[in-house]
Formats: sequence, structure tokens, C-alpha cells
Amino acid sequence: MSIELFAGTPVRDYATALEWYERLLGSPSFFPNDIEAVWELAPHRFAYIVQEPEHAGHAVTTVMIEDLDARKAGISERGIEPDQEETYDGGVRKTTYVDPDGNRFAFGEVPAEET
Repeated sequence: MSIELFAGTPVRDYATALEWYERLLGSPSFFPNDIEAVWELAPHRFAYIVQEPEHAGHAVTTVMIEDLDARKAGISERGIEPDQEETYDGGVRKTTYVDPDGNRFAFGEVPAEET
């Protein structure tokens, strides 16, 4: 079974959000129109922002990655610091960033299996 994903985040002000998400995720992969920007996080797995002020501030997204420390370091270099960091039972770690509208975008990492 093939899975493709488009996860959207509504924002109030497109220009402000675009600048913030570029610091979080890097340069967008494409712009479908004047009020959307899309990032391909992995093949066929996308995150996007869209100007929809009436819905802004309610999105919650978590992306699982392999190297959380490297991702956090890169984001810090671009001027954004985590709003919350958690470690769950079993060693799963999660780092959450909150955009200017209150949307939460997190990165999680499952510990590598010991061999």
C-alpha cells in the first residue's frame, strides 16, 4: 500500500508564517498559489501552510525523524528555539515548536534499537 501525505497548517498572515516556517523547515519545495507554501519532508510526504485566518492556531503536527539533535541544531541556527521538549517511556523524544499563530509543529525520534 502506498501512502502519500499532505498535512496542512492554517495561518493568519501568510508572509509572517512563511518566514517562520522557512526557518523551521528550510526553503519550500513549491508554491501552489499566492497563499500556500509546500515542503516535501520525505518522498510523497508534504507539509504546507495556507492563509486561512478563521482556522489559524489549531494545527498539531508531529513528524518522526531519525536525528532529532541534528534537526534541532539546524533550526536553532536559523533562529528558532523549541517551546517544549519531552521524553516518553521507552526513550521516545519529542521537540515542539509553536508558530506565531499558536500552531504546534513537532519532531519526534524513536531511539535506535540496540543490536
